[in-house]
This record gives sequence, C-alpha cells and structure tokens, in this order.
Amino acid sequence: MKHQIHVNGIKCFANHGCLDEEGLIGGHYIVHVSLTTDFSSAAQSDKLSETIDYVTVNKIVSEEMKIRSKLIEHVGQRIVDRMRGELSTIQSLRVEIIKLSPPINGDVESVAIVIED
Repeated sequence: MKHQIHVNGIKCFANHGCLDEEGLIGGHYIVHVSLTTDFSSAAQSDKLSETIDYVTVNKIVSEEMKIRSKLIEHVGQRIVDRMRGELSTIQSLRVEIIKLSPPINGDVESVAIVIED
C-alpha cells in the first residue's frame, strides 16, 4: 500500500548562494518534504517505530541546510541522499527548497528547486 507523509514549511536560515555576501549575510528558506511509504502497520498499531518520524525528517533538513553550498540544487540532493540512506521505508521522495527574496536584480518573491526521487 502507498501512503504519503508531508512535512511542510520547514523554516531555515542558511548561508547558501554563489555571492560572497550570501555566505556572510544568509537568507531565509522554506523546505517541503513529501514521502511515499507504507504506514499500514503504524495505522493499526499506533506505534511511531512503524512509520517515518517527522522529527527525523526535520532534523535531516535542518542539519543539511546548515552546511553552506553555492547552489540549493546541491543542498536538495544532499537531503534526498541522506533521507534515502536513513529512512529505509521510503518508496518515493519529493524535496522542494524555496529561497525567499533571492538577490537576482529584480523584485522576486522566491526561487525554488524540486527533486523527485
């Protein structure tokens, strides 16, 4: 059976970007994670150990977002790789990283990347 778990709106402050200033000043990010899994056992047993713990998802995102990268594409792939390595029951995974107020010489609310695996 396929079930989905969504951990939406993980708010992070990080220093990603190609500009040196971004590394110094930092910026605000929002991360959404969607996981497909089978949590039938947890639905019956009411045991956290039989599903994916949202705390773990948030921890992985928060830790990877703290590691500076020039590209959010790189950060996104690290998040995907780590979730695949640590959460063995994932059938599919979607990670979206939104960079708020990017410094791209225009009035732009955000830019985002999405990785579906």
